[in-house]
Amino acid sequence: MRKVAVVLFVMAMVLMASPAYAQAGEAAAPAFGNWSLSAIGLGIAVALAAIGQGRVASAACEGMARNPAARPAIQLSLILGLAFIESLVLFMWVMVFLRGQ
Repeated sequence: MRKVAVVLFVMAMVLMASPAYAQAGEAAAPAFGNWSLSAIGLGIAVALAAIGQGRVASAACEGMARNPAARPAIQLSLILGLAFIESLVLFMWVMVFLRGQ
């Protein structure tokens, strides 16, 4: 429950920070387009991936501690799982830059 509260708190801070950069009076044209939604999406993807990677590593360490004989299979699954989680973040990063064009 605490992790959910931390994630919600971080998301609230990200959403509340964008009005701080609002301009008063005449609004100048943004130099790089509207990146705020893309940045929020990337931030959420990174935050959730970090939580997922932590849980995967924790479960792998626990599994290796309980059954040391299964270490090679658990280690292979750990590396594959971390690679898949990280690839999702990289795909999100590519989507952000494709959307910005």
